[in-house]
Amino acid sequence: MSIRGLKKKQPKTFKVRIITVDAEMEFSCEMKWKGKDLFDLVCRALGLRETWFFGLQYTIKGMCTWLKMDKKVLDQEIPKEDPISFHFLAKFYPEKVEEELLQEITQHLFFLQVKKQILDEEIYCSPEATVLLASYAVQAKYGDYDPNFHEPGFLAHDELLPKRVLRQYQLTAEMWEEKITAWYAEHRGIARDEAEMNYLKIAQDLEMYGVNYFPIAQNKNHTDLLLGVDAKGIHIYSINNRFSPNKSFEWSSIRNISCSEKELTIKPLDKKAEVFKFFSSQLKVNKLIFQLCIGNHDLFMRRRKVDSIEIQQMKAQAREEKARKKMENQRLAREKQLREEAERAKEELERRLFQLEDEARQANEALLRSQEAAELLAEKAQIAEEEAKLLAQNAAEAEQERQRLEITALKSKEEKRLMEQKMREAELIAVKLVKESDRRAKEAEHLKQDLHEAREAERKAKQKLLDITRLNYPHMAKYPQHCPGDSRDANFDKGSTKLDLKDIDLKRLSFEIERERLDYLEKSRKFEDRLKELKSEIHALKLEEKQAGLYS
Repeated sequence: MSIRGLKKKQPKTFKVRIITVDAEMEFSCEMKWKGKDLFDLVCRALGLRETWFFGLQYTIKGMCTWLKMDKKVLDQEIPKEDPISFHFLAKFYPEKVEEELLQEITQHLFFLQVKKQILDEEIYCSPEATVLLASYAVQAKYGDYDPNFHEPGFLAHDELLPKRVLRQYQLTAEMWEEKITAWYAEHRGIARDEAEMNYLKIAQDLEMYGVNYFPIAQNKNHTDLLLGVDAKGIHIYSINNRFSPNKSFEWSSIRNISCSEKELTIKPLDKKAEVFKFFSSQLKVNKLIFQLCIGNHDLFMRRRKVDSIEIQQMKAQAREEKARKKMENQRLAREKQLREEAERAKEELERRLFQLEDEARQANEALLRSQEAAELLAEKAQIAEEEAKLLAQNAAEAEQERQRLEITALKSKEEKRLMEQKMREAELIAVKLVKESDRRAKEAEHLKQDLHEAREAERKAKQKLLDITRLNYPHMAKYPQHCPGDSRDANFDKGSTKLDLKDIDLKRLSFEIERERLDYLEKSRKFEDRLKELKSEIHALKLEEKQAGLYS
């Protein structure tokens, strides 16, 4: 048979994209496959055995619907796209997650879907509960809290709280992280599957958990109610309240559910009770409600029957797996504890070793410093000995100098005494000279006055002589040749003699005054020179006395 013939016999296929909560997969499906064939293929790929909770969902004309298991995939009203996209989601929810979810993969898929519904606000959750749920989600993702590894800001890129809660409380991202971390630190030692189970156990108590809501009406014209289908029964809500149902029909109290066109009828088990009828806007919605009611009712009845062999085997395997995981977790916890203790002991030993090395290094440094100090002390001792000799020599020289200075000081004292005596004498002489100078000045003043009086008298005498001469000899001026010569000569000689005598006395007096003035000036100059010599000697003695004091 040729290769071309083999190719012709291969069945035709179409591509399908399966989207789970955290992953995407693509498969090639045969044209004749039914919905159950595709669903089983996906479950095998995921390793899922609890298939009754899940289904394949798709969106057509804005309405979400589920792929039918008993019809061919291509015969159903699915989107015309390549590849065809389906969402693998939980279609039915357990009543008690801890008892019914046996496989870890089942538990993980439920955890991811419920978490997404809470974050998307499809399930209402109080702010306090959202923080607690977020802490279990962080424990499942990151493991035990380690402050050295989980530094502030490590949750910055994780979506953990609904936007409604973030808007309701005006807190910063750091504040929310601090609140979540406070709970997260208390979950130490909880494994991932255990953290996810704790998350689901809290979530299953929320009012909107596992409920599918549909708008309905009690008559054909008004849509003023909501119908909710969950694992426990059918509930009727007012349009604005999805928390508290106005009326509930538990699966155990329902005798029959029938669907015709847009009308759905619920018949209670009590025949006397009123039959509840309602209308939906579309036939497809009615059929979807009917399918969910049948599926949830079947699961409700199944839980209350004896488990099948498969379920019993799965539960036994789950118990064994839980026991094994528990032992494994305990072993890991012990190993972790031992490893932490070993690390602490190692750190303590390293710290002690480092401390000992540091002490040894310090001891070596101290030894080196001691040796250097000993050498330095030896050098200092030698230098001190030399300095002692030098100091002894200096002391001897200082003693000689001290004696010399003492002698000099004695001499200086004697010279100072003599100088003081000379100063006193000089002061006395100066006082005498001042007095003599005053006396001389007064005498000079008197002499000047006498001289002035003498000159005044001389002037007057000359004037008088001239006057007498004019009065006695007026004819001599007119007739000088007839004047008797003897008388004139005699009188003139007599007057001339008197005038010459007077002039001689004045000159002598002036000369004596000038001589005395010159003597006084000479004596004053000599006295000033002597005073300068005395000052110089006193200054020299003072300098010697200061130097002698410094030497002492």
